Amino acid sequence: MVGLQRHYQNNYLEALKRVQDGMIGDIVAAQVYWNSPGVWVRQRQPSMTEMEYQMRNWYYFNWLCGDHINEQHIHNIDVGNWFKGAYPVKASGTGGGLLGSGKDYCEIFDHQSLVFVYADGIVISSHCRHFEGTASNVSETLIGTKGRLELDGGNKAIIRDLKGTVLYRHRGEEDPNPYQTEHDVLFAAIKNNTAHNDAEFGAKSTMTAILGRMATYSGQIINWEDAINSELSIMPKEFDWKAATPTNPDANGFYPIPVPGKTRVL
Repeated sequence: MVGLQRHYQNNYLEALKRVQDGMIGDIVAAQVYWNSPGVWVRQRQPSMTEMEYQMRNWYYFNWLCGDHINEQHIHNIDVGNWFKGAYPVKASGTGGGLLGSGKDYCEIFDHQSLVFVYADGIVISSHCRHFEGTASNVSETLIGTKGRLELDGGNKAIIRDLKGTVLYRHRGEEDPNPYQTEHDVLFAAIKNNTAHNDAEFGAKSTMTAILGRMATYSGQIINWEDAINSELSIMPKEFDWKAATPTNPDANGFYPIPVPGKTRVL
């Protein structure tokens, strides 16, 4: 299990059946979003080493989290890959630390906007941000030759034809919790000694999010093959509370953030 629980969520599973049956036709585009106010920050304590501080605030350091494109937005990116039945060949986009850069946001971006291009030329647009006081949007829309599918992490799944007429609406007020369902499947596999392995799509959707981060951090068009074959490491050389960390704050407590056009990602 990898924690991409939408694969165990009824509105996604029921919608996927209908997409595979051709209800929206061939997928020609998609938009995926994770726009929200952001998450917690754990304040630095005098007794903390730099390594402990980064471990406690793992969300804000790429060697631990991978940026919020990889920690949260991966769920939406994974849905795009899943329903498309493929993985992108390249990505390009932009992003930055408009509001969140600084001591709390450390080294990650607070907004990213990019496109993933697939082998057949289809483009999935990807957007994620952490701005307080703005409208939240955690959803996916897939557009086909015959209609479109609208999904979200609650229980929404609506299919409309090209004129906007509703063809299917998921009614899942009593759907099981997908987090629980995922664990039920895991525990059953352990108990019954049966194989159940989500590692491949987990790894490849993680790589898709990394590909997107590479594109926004560098400002370059990044190809899948170049990204997956990169030997650039962002990990620490050893793991210990007192070990050196891959990135460190300056004298004023601010961490360096990536600069498109300058940051090396390959």
